[in-house]
Amino acid sequence: MISSIKGSLEAVSTDYAIINVSGIGLQIFIPPATLSKLGEAGAEVKLFTHFQMREDGISLYGFTSQSELALFKNLLGISGLGPRLALIMLSEMDIESLAAAIVSGNSELLTTIRGIGKKTASRIVLELKDKLASDDMVTPLSSSDLENNDVVAALISLGYSTAEASRAVASLPRDASLKLEDKIKLALGGLGKE
Repeated sequence: MISSIKGSLEAVSTDYAIINVSGIGLQIFIPPATLSKLGEAGAEVKLFTHFQMREDGISLYGFTSQSELALFKNLLGISGLGPRLALIMLSEMDIESLAAAIVSGNSELLTTIRGIGKKTASRIVLELKDKLASDDMVTPLSSSDLENNDVVAALISLGYSTAEASRAVASLPRDASLKLEDKIKLALGGLGKE
């Protein structure tokens, strides 16, 4: 089993990177959001990896943290959810938000991720809720975070990614008197400054 890789970054594509380890170029599939954090060609890179051997080929998946790798492995345990979709999930939401959505049973937020329908979101929550509740990566969502799900959904419907919408909502003031429309305006204002 290959548990980690350390080497020089040779090339980056849309969903994988080539890491040179002692003269051997390894193709490692990585969440697209993580690819941008690897740096320029020639940079020293360390990734925690998951080696998968199937009838149709051998694949290596890489992550910048142990907790990201652990969540990826948990997602692979879901029937019908393959590695490509798990990588998309880890790219569109940061691991804390994704794990918190699962633990809180927020399947609506999971359906905002490309490729995740209502049935798959419900199955993810059902199978992983208790398992992730005991992990350190999970910070339970507060009631104000749950109230802001409508803001996240509105921003996504306006064309923002789940990650962008989650970041914008995280910066909202904790004011119970704000109406939904006001929260959306504040979140859009924050997105306009990025």
